[in-house]
Amino acid sequence: MKIRDHFLKWVKRDPLRYHSLHADMVSARSGMTLDQYLWRSAKIAVLTGIVFAVLGFVASAYLSVQALTTRAGIYNVFDIQMPVFFQTVYPSQYMQVIVVLASFIAGTFIGYAVLLRLPALEKNNRKIKINLTLHNAVAYMYAMRRGGAQLMTIFVSLSDRANVYGEVALEFRQIVRDAEFFGYDVVSAIRHLSETTPSEKLKDFLEDLLSVIESGGDMAEFLSMRVRLYQEEARFEQRQFLNVLSIVAESYVTLFVAGPLFLIIIMVVMGMMGGSAVIQLALVTYLVLPIGSLVFILLIDLISIKTEKTERYVRTKWLHTFSDVTIVKKTGEDTLFEQLKKYDQLRNLVYHLKHPLESFISNANHTLYVTVPVALIYIIIVFLRAPHYADIETYITVVDDHIVIALLMILIPYAVFYEIWSRKVLGIQALIPDFLERMAGINQVGLTIAQAIAIMVNTNLGLLSYEIRRIKRDMEWGANFTEALMRFEERVSTPSIARTVTLITKASEMSGQIGEVLSIASSDAKMTEILKKERLSEMFIYTAIVYLSFFVFLFVVGVLTTQFLPVLANISTQGLPATGALSGIGSIPIMTFSRLLYHACLVQAIFSGLIAGQMGESSLAAGVKHSCILLIIALIAFNFVLVV
Repeated sequence: MKIRDHFLKWVKRDPLRYHSLHADMVSARSGMTLDQYLWRSAKIAVLTGIVFAVLGFVASAYLSVQALTTRAGIYNVFDIQMPVFFQTVYPSQYMQVIVVLASFIAGTFIGYAVLLRLPALEKNNRKIKINLTLHNAVAYMYAMRRGGAQLMTIFVSLSDRANVYGEVALEFRQIVRDAEFFGYDVVSAIRHLSETTPSEKLKDFLEDLLSVIESGGDMAEFLSMRVRLYQEEARFEQRQFLNVLSIVAESYVTLFVAGPLFLIIIMVVMGMMGGSAVIQLALVTYLVLPIGSLVFILLIDLISIKTEKTERYVRTKWLHTFSDVTIVKKTGEDTLFEQLKKYDQLRNLVYHLKHPLESFISNANHTLYVTVPVALIYIIIVFLRAPHYADIETYITVVDDHIVIALLMILIPYAVFYEIWSRKVLGIQALIPDFLERMAGINQVGLTIAQAIAIMVNTNLGLLSYEIRRIKRDMEWGANFTEALMRFEERVSTPSIARTVTLITKASEMSGQIGEVLSIASSDAKMTEILKKERLSEMFIYTAIVYLSFFVFLFVVGVLTTQFLPVLANISTQGLPATGALSGIGSIPIMTFSRLLYHACLVQAIFSGLIAGQMGESSLAAGVKHSCILLIIALIAFNFVLVV
């Protein structure tokens, strides 16, 4: 505790130094005081310094060995002499101590500096998420305001729907906290949020909202205009994102397609000279390619404009209206309840047997419960049936193809069912704007939402027509409009539809005439579809580039495997000198090189496909189909086309 107190006392000597850090922590909603964060950062920084010290010790030992063997160093043309202190007793040990201490200090400083920057990064991350769904939240506020709700009621309702609106709802929760727990009035709570929010867009919105409140302006009109403005800004934000994504895509092709290809060619040539090219090629294949591709996947995920995930929570209501009525518990009915429970289980089992593919279509992850055990059984059978060759390379060559086949057993069903689900959901989402626009027209002539649904049953909206009929059927069987729409949301389960359903249900609860709200929801859904199509069209060219790059990679590797390596294998070593550049030709492991080149193509196929899906459709799951296609191409090429 004394160390902690001294550290915090030293920190508080300059309070302005950490003013920006404290502001970033408040905007990031870190939930820690400045003293707590600084003390935790100091402890982590010390651990980082210890790690750097260990690395410095290893590096200094390596440099000492290099210096003793005269394999490293800069020629001392100025004849500068080291101090006598380092030349007499154990000079290398003293240098190691200095390097370790310097590494510890540098590691501690770097770790502490990075930790002080983390709140700013989290603040920026929250800003992106808030900006992403701000127009949806403002549309929700507009729907409630048109229904006559007071401003504080709107904030409470919005903050309770963080599962749908994400970070922007959590931000408005600060207003509710300040008003209900800290005694702020609404204007002061809004002003406090505008001072601490990480989003400049939300800050501008809150300041304009304060101006409307203080001047007595029409808040509903203000919210309506602001929703339309934010919808237009979404196109510009996506254009900026696509420009950044194009740079990332070109960097990936350069660094992890062309770069490894260049290294592979060099290492194969180095193998002629008997160097350690096999180890280096193995490192490139099994470490550099996967780790580098994972870094790019994480980079794309960080910069991507991702849709907030939504969840729907079901509340159970306790019906205690007749709580004063005496309840008599009867005995002897336990067996009947057990029979009813078994019947429900049997009914669910029979339903899944009658519709075996429905569960896989609704959730492609369910395919893993079947395909992973099947693939494992297949691999076990392969290992049991494969002959035990004395040469390990021959054994690997026999087995690795079957491992790829087992991997395809897992990936292909997943890709197929995910694609079926994706096309179904995308088809429904594409029809949502037209559905909302027609609903708005029907509502504006004086009919209720329930009557509008009854009329919409007779319209032709493709995949959405079936869902509309189910909504009408739910209402005919006793469900109200809100419950029927919530069931529709659960069946489709996408963020955009969840926000649309939340907006419509809240607007219908506030007023029967919601034509204007439906029009805004329709324009928002239409804008979302336009942005999605623009991204697909822009990123299609980069998906094609990924495929072409893989084909070039496969072609070059195929030429090396079929034309270059067999020539080296047939070169006679008679007459060649025992030492020199060509002394190692006879010892070149041709089969090992062929195996590593094959595996490099397989690794490239997996990660290129995933990156193509993430760039084109903003989803790794969407890239599984590309990985399957490229894996099949590599498997066929090396087993049926590139056969020596």
